[in-house]
Amino acid sequence: MINRKYLILIAISGFIIAFDQLTKMYVHTHFLLGESVQVIPGFFDFTYVRNEGAAFGIFREAADSFRNIFFKLMPPLAVIFIIYILRGIPENDKIKALALSLVCGGAIGNYIDRLRFNYVIDFLDFHYQKKWSFPAFNVADSAIVIGISILMILMYVQWKEEKKSK
Repeated sequence: MINRKYLILIAISGFIIAFDQLTKMYVHTHFLLGESVQVIPGFFDFTYVRNEGAAFGIFREAADSFRNIFFKLMPPLAVIFIIYILRGIPENDKIKALALSLVCGGAIGNYIDRLRFNYVIDFLDFHYQKKWSFPAFNVADSAIVIGISILMILMYVQWKEEKKSK
């Protein structure tokens, strides 16, 4: 029988990948590149953006040869690293399994875009009255940020407990 933490990984990652790809395919097939639809006026739009870089467009200006190797190599390495970490956590540590699953699902969701298009489809566009704008992102990016945030909180709590016990 499969360990609970691996079932969590499969279920959560699978859900994130499916939801991410469904939303991106909707945007890709129903929006023109750069097209924007207001959701919350002055704050949130759906805007079709193609991100050839990493998070927030990092490496967007890097040479194609570097980007192609980097973005095709890093996600599989990240997934292998996540599975390695998952092996070391207790089976009943559902929160760490959830966090790692979010990161894994997000990494795979964006990786699929890289393999298909050589860019990532972004569309969640938060801004303030069009005067300030956060870089557009997607469901996979959200899952990665939430997963890493959970892991950072857990590490902080563990550090505080270790500090208190000394």
